[in-house]
Amino acid sequence: MFNQYDVIVVGAGHAGCEAAHAAAKMGSKVLLCTMNMNTIAQMSCNPAMGGVAKGQIVREIDALGGMSGIISDKSMIQFRMLNRSKGPAMWSPRTQNDRMRFAEEWRLALEQNPNVDFWQEMVTGILVKEGRVVGVRTGMGIEIPGKSVVLTNGTFLNGIIHIGEKQFGGGRTGESASRGITEQLVELGFEAGRMKTGTPPRVDGRSLDYSRMEVQYGDENPEQFSYSDETKPLTEQRTCWITYTNKEVHETLETGFDRSPMFNGRIQGLGPRYCPSIEDKINRFAERERHQIFVEPEGWNTVEIYVNGFSTSLPEDVQYKALRQIPGFENAKMFRPGYAIEYDFFPPTQLNLTLETKLVENLYFAGQINGTTGYEEAGSQGLIAGINASLKVQEKDPFILKRSEAYIGVLIDDLINKGTEEPYRMFTSRAEFRLLLRQDNADIRLTEKGYNIGLAEQSRYDKVLEKKENTARLINDLKQKKLDPIESNEALEAIGTAPIKEKTSIEKILKRPQIGIEELKQIDSNLRTYLEGFGKEALEQAEIQIKYNSYIEKERQMVEKLANMEDYKIPVKFDYLTIPALSAEGRQKLNKIRPQTLGQASRISGVSPADLSILTVYLGR
Repeated sequence: MFNQYDVIVVGAGHAGCEAAHAAAKMGSKVLLCTMNMNTIAQMSCNPAMGGVAKGQIVREIDALGGMSGIISDKSMIQFRMLNRSKGPAMWSPRTQNDRMRFAEEWRLALEQNPNVDFWQEMVTGILVKEGRVVGVRTGMGIEIPGKSVVLTNGTFLNGIIHIGEKQFGGGRTGESASRGITEQLVELGFEAGRMKTGTPPRVDGRSLDYSRMEVQYGDENPEQFSYSDETKPLTEQRTCWITYTNKEVHETLETGFDRSPMFNGRIQGLGPRYCPSIEDKINRFAERERHQIFVEPEGWNTVEIYVNGFSTSLPEDVQYKALRQIPGFENAKMFRPGYAIEYDFFPPTQLNLTLETKLVENLYFAGQINGTTGYEEAGSQGLIAGINASLKVQEKDPFILKRSEAYIGVLIDDLINKGTEEPYRMFTSRAEFRLLLRQDNADIRLTEKGYNIGLAEQSRYDKVLEKKENTARLINDLKQKKLDPIESNEALEAIGTAPIKEKTSIEKILKRPQIGIEELKQIDSNLRTYLEGFGKEALEQAEIQIKYNSYIEKERQMVEKLANMEDYKIPVKFDYLTIPALSAEGRQKLNKIRPQTLGQASRISGVSPADLSILTVYLGR
């Protein structure tokens, strides 16, 4: 019934869609298996993409040739660039999305690729022969042959949904859990664990009083995620709102604590530290009198509202009563209650940097199966797993991003070397080189890499080359062009910056905190005409590179210093157990994770500087 596929992807969430798309675009024949064709790329939780650090990841996926940025742009209803008041390393794009349109655009994108086939059925196991995966087995007993398999099961592996004292099997509300895969992987020698996440109730927007809330508009000049010409910025946007909980809300929620699965021990899995449930917030931060609630539309035309900040697994009657005590929610009608979900995951220290498992060759894990949380984290792992599964089948070198090259590299390096005991979420603080890994230069950093592996198109690559060329020319010209004090001082003082005493390069003027590209245009009409001959991206790049040049150079020098360790390869079969001078913990961790380089070894928890020195001596021998 089935021919052998190059790549079989199990699960069609954000990780699965990116994996299938990447592998198929690189020429592999792909089968995407899902339990329900109607929930491909479902936004299971909030109808939004991006945010702090997550927005950088979406930009990186797009720069490499993935689809999350394009799909987000096509389905966005609002755009905001977060942290504009801070430095460019912190700027983070975020879109509010139309949930149904997002899923529809993903499905259409996959269906338009002739290398992607679909199969709607639960996959209950993988086929393994001599330590290598050779296909999958479905619930109907069908065996589908494949050269590689990417597991992107999300929250479905033995998923249990909790609402108060009620609990039932499910990977998402209204959908059944996936059985069989965990048990087989454990039999094969994999270590498994349990994690927990949650989602808030959804309400009828017609029943809310928005006059009692703060309005949250999108940016006046909205941008987009994708660097491609396939999408355009929004010309109109939907509004979001902000309201707050209060003492009465907290007291009502506390009446349900005795029936809360979080507090009575029924939930064993660890939840996300940085996205706690509302009951966890009022329990842990009892001194706070209120918590912020973001009121987010689920699409252009639907009345359904996502109550961001009110994730909960309390009994539905308690949820409903507490909701109606929030300002603006006095007459709220609930569409469905919030719930918590427990699911299986596999500690990611069992993977290589390609996301291939160490125990079974050609088997890859991506997304929440690796202990992460978030669409963006999942999508980036799916992209890397799909790329590497395709390259492995084509007998080509693996694709690995370094920590200094991308947030995606930081994410995967953290997972592989440090593991995670709670749902992992990306933050800018996790990256040592975040001034190099900005959202505005993801294309400059990564598009050539995507182009070289056959993922990013020629047009994308040409566009990046043009951007780099224009930026370099502009920076050089701004170094050469000078402002005359007689002609410029009046304008400089009007802007609120000190006058100049002699002819000064525009580059030096641009380094002043009060001066940006827009201010330069006010100083001199000829300069304005010249600057308006460049595109927005080249102008932004030039301004950032000039203003932050010394800081950027320091980070580059740090990367170069660490490069020696990253390039110092460790033999695949190196025997750490024969080095008695290593600490017991260091020897155990090194033997378990089996780092590929000395740099990777240095980031493993429990490996001390002394262990690294000893290891370097032995490797030198």
